[in-house]
Amino acid sequence: MAQIRGTAGYNLGNQNPFGGPGRADATNDPSPLDAIREQTSKIEDWLDTISDPIRPYLPAIGRFLIVVTFLEDALRIITQWSDQLQYLNHFRHIPSGLTHLFLIVNVVAMTISSVLVIARKYSEHAVAGLIGVVITQALGYGLIFDLNFFLRNLSVMGGLLMVLSDSWVRKRFAPAGLPQIDEKDRKMYIQLAGRVLLIFLFVGFVFSGEWGFWRVLVSLVGLVACIMVVVGFKAKWSAVMLVLILSIFNLVVNNFWMLHTDHPHKDFAKYDFFQILSIVGGLLLLVNMGPGQFSVDEKKKVY
Repeated sequence: MAQIRGTAGYNLGNQNPFGGPGRADATNDPSPLDAIREQTSKIEDWLDTISDPIRPYLPAIGRFLIVVTFLEDALRIITQWSDQLQYLNHFRHIPSGLTHLFLIVNVVAMTISSVLVIARKYSEHAVAGLIGVVITQALGYGLIFDLNFFLRNLSVMGGLLMVLSDSWVRKRFAPAGLPQIDEKDRKMYIQLAGRVLLIFLFVGFVFSGEWGFWRVLVSLVGLVACIMVVVGFKAKWSAVMLVLILSIFNLVVNNFWMLHTDHPHKDFAKYDFFQILSIVGGLLLLVNMGPGQFSVDEKKKVY
């Protein structure tokens, strides 16, 4: 069709038959989106240069940070055993024998699964065990209807899905009676689910607490970065931005080491601190792996 038009003299070269600029002339000026891509590409190149020395260690650091909240929780249960039993007995009305079993199972599951995640052994079983701990604790402690707890744990589970995706290399998965599924294909879906769940912590942060200038500014920057992570547009750059924002927030707000031992909010600050570390670990895995096939970044390479 283009050859026919050219032969007929309707559109020779870049000339517009109606006197306006040709197609090439019309596209000389970059669009705002192209300008953003150019600037973020420069930042990404700079970040790649800076992070080259630690890049080989990012997966190990990310996996450790993801499970650190579970290790801290297991230690907390052991050191506060009597308080945990009392809470489950008196406030949750769980029979004494079941409370002991509940705590023992949680400690064992968190410890073993965390060690397996760090060692990158039996990752599927380890991730399933830790997700099971998140669900059983939400039910056992009665926190399933606490919105802040719910959103934070969605983000933690997103980090665990990133661990699962990181552990999969091209293998074959063939359930009985179903066609074979390439491990790479499963990895794409898990990466998508993982990066979507990771941003729920920040959603909870935006809709909680008092509003001030800095909170509005951080929320706006963080929300933009979250949207970029979800759609997979400059996902590595936006994940680095979230890592910086969450790390600074964690050190400033959840500084439990500055609180007195008997301070009523010390345990809550400590719990929040390690949960945010876990989500930062998931974001570091995203920085290392990239957003996966279901993302704008990957589609640009195709089209």
